[in-house]
Amino acid sequence: MFLENYWYVAAYGDEVSDEPLARTICNQPVVLFRQSSGEIAALLDICPHRLVSLSLGSVEGDYIRCRYHGIEFDGEGRCVRLPGAQGGGGLKVERVFPVVECYGFAWVWIGDPAKADPALLPDFWWLENPEFRFTRGAYHIKCDYRLVADNLLDLTHEAYVHPETIGQSELFDAPLHAGRDGNEAYLEREMTDVIPARYWAMSLGYEGPVDRWQRCRFKLPSIVLIDSGVAKAGTGALQGDRSQGVTGQVINFITPETERTCRYFVVQARDFLLDLDAGGQQQRNETLDFIVGQDVAILEDQQRLIDAYPDMEFRSLRIDMASTHARRIIDEAAAPRPKAA
Repeated sequence: MFLENYWYVAAYGDEVSDEPLARTICNQPVVLFRQSSGEIAALLDICPHRLVSLSLGSVEGDYIRCRYHGIEFDGEGRCVRLPGAQGGGGLKVERVFPVVECYGFAWVWIGDPAKADPALLPDFWWLENPEFRFTRGAYHIKCDYRLVADNLLDLTHEAYVHPETIGQSELFDAPLHAGRDGNEAYLEREMTDVIPARYWAMSLGYEGPVDRWQRCRFKLPSIVLIDSGVAKAGTGALQGDRSQGVTGQVINFITPETERTCRYFVVQARDFLLDLDAGGQQQRNETLDFIVGQDVAILEDQQRLIDAYPDMEFRSLRIDMASTHARRIIDEAAAPRPKAA
């Protein structure tokens, strides 16, 4: 169920410091730390001496020191100091993970290091656009990472899970277009001449009729992009003119930890409310936490019941088309490939 030879978000860049940071990615224990050069190192979080987590230790300059016996390793996993003995005793951390810092995140490559190419990262240009402002969050969720992707690719749930903010009943009435484009799944929904949900009315500063859009796209290994927004009804937003509307580009990164846990990183790049003070930005952050918290409650309950009743299967409806395609894409990517003759 885990895909190798992909970049996964391990943390926001500003989470990684000269203190060890433990993460689990695709069942691999990883420790990250920032070296004096500013570069990030990522090692298997296991000291090869007596199998203790390196993340329990400390960072000394460019090296990480095991808390158990003080053995120090550099960013390439090589033993550089073995207290009480000469040399390194042949000790080396078993795995060194390629890591790149880009778009404000620390990305770790899970798979063959020889295939790690930063050019394989998709273009998240919104995250580097000075015309946007950002709301971000990071969440630990006790569920299969694919359930999070399902949730993001079926936004009809907003009507009932998030009625106080982004939900409205018209989500069920609007025409739905979903399908597959190569190794990507997509969903598109447009609502014309509807009263905006509370979140969007406040964002637009207008409570009259609007046109609303949702365009979701799944990318391997576990990324969902959501282009969403509203504009005053009939002003051409659905045809491409968003000058009388507001747009939120939501970039969702889902990093598998174990079969039943994952980390979820989300950034909304917005072209509205550009001059918020600290209090206003804090309110946006709290709204994001509130919305995601509602999803987390559903997702963790879902995982609990999946575990309790393993013989029961999902029933798919038309609203599940995009998530069904995404799961097939994941299954195909995970399937063993025949060896060349």
